[in-house]
Amino acid sequence: MRYPTDAATRSLSVLVLFTVFAGDVWRNLLGWWGYAALVAAITVVVAVMMTRRRLWGAVAFWRLPRTLVLFGVLAVVSLAWSFYPGATVLGILAQAATTLGALFLCAALSWPRLLSALGTALNGILGLSLLFEFVVGAFVRSPVFPFFTDYGDRKVPNAFYWSQADLFHGGPIQGIVGNRNLLAFVAVLALIVLAVQLAQKLRRRGPALAWIVVALGTLALTRSATAVGALVITAAAFGVLVLARRARSGRRARVFAAAAAVAVLAVVAVGVLWQQVLSLFGKSEDLTGRLDIWNSVAGLAAERPAFGWGWVSYWVPWVEPFDDLAVRKGVTYLQAHNAWLDVWLQLGVVGLVLFVAFVLGAWHRSWWFAVEEPLDGKGRALPQVAVTLAPALLLTALVAQSFVESRILVEGGWVLLIVIGVKTKLDLQKVDQDLGAHPEPRPAGLSPARR
Repeated sequence: MRYPTDAATRSLSVLVLFTVFAGDVWRNLLGWWGYAALVAAITVVVAVMMTRRRLWGAVAFWRLPRTLVLFGVLAVVSLAWSFYPGATVLGILAQAATTLGALFLCAALSWPRLLSALGTALNGILGLSLLFEFVVGAFVRSPVFPFFTDYGDRKVPNAFYWSQADLFHGGPIQGIVGNRNLLAFVAVLALIVLAVQLAQKLRRRGPALAWIVVALGTLALTRSATAVGALVITAAAFGVLVLARRARSGRRARVFAAAAAVAVLAVVAVGVLWQQVLSLFGKSEDLTGRLDIWNSVAGLAAERPAFGWGWVSYWVPWVEPFDDLAVRKGVTYLQAHNAWLDVWLQLGVVGLVLFVAFVLGAWHRSWWFAVEEPLDGKGRALPQVAVTLAPALLLTALVAQSFVESRILVEGGWVLLIVIGVKTKLDLQKVDQDLGAHPEPRPAGLSPARR
């Protein structure tokens, strides 16, 4: 497939990715109305760009995964039984805007260019975050609130601060996204992208290593256990993919079976040593209040188990039942901190089945993409390249995070999920893809282990 990529397309792609992964910086700078205006403007530009570049045909709904289409239809139709119809309308609009951005990235960029845009956006977030925390810590020397807020003289929970000025105290830092777990997960994604680019020489060695140091430093300063856990799981998945690549086609099933067995043993070990694991990461027994939130969400979801309470994306704290569903230390939470519980709550068992099916399909295609050999224009096998590992590794990180955060359903998490789920399907039957390398072809079926 030929991708009509020019400077405008690349710049817009970086802006889309920066905005979905660092939406809080715009909200903190411009306020919610300013943020809404910015998102609306970007959405219009994306739609115009797709029209001018004739990209709509590449992502027509009949080309998309059926489970994704059905999930989207269910979210829209849930307006008919939603307990909070106004909030559902806002949630549908937000989901449509982020989905449009994801489809634009699928149609406009090849995998190497997509990784380049993603890496630029993530590195920008990390670099600006460290600069922001340095300025706050060195010159302001006191916590900073988001702009356009006025809390008066009342005591404000720490979660409301944009930065707590803790850089020179060893952290945890929150960066421009205003949340240490979000910033840490950006660092995890950046590490994946940088490692893939470095392995395939898609980025110069010196700058790539420098940004890896920045990402590792940011991860250390955030002290986020959820992000570290996602990174460990992703590293394990990388090991499995490397073994599967080196194995002959007939033995890959054994590799995956052995990996599944090890994963089960690891889960059992974590269960047995649960207290020690919590102590290692400095977590309380209730996982920083998550157990209470999960119990509340599960109890509410059980009241409408089949089709849920209606789609809402982010929880809206001004409507029932979200106004008091999850409140801890004066903070009203805007998510269930578990994407699967969140989907069950909003769209019931039907929505959860569709969502699980879509994620499993995307995971299957991304892992197939990672281990199978690419083909040239004549259908001959080419040597494997690092860039094909990226979708599987990124999706693994997203899924690992989804059990303690609901970010896979909104903004950057949703965009990345859609990009991986849709693009792997669109490219499933294609040959001679732009993978950032054009080596000499070799006979099909000859794996690296037998060369």
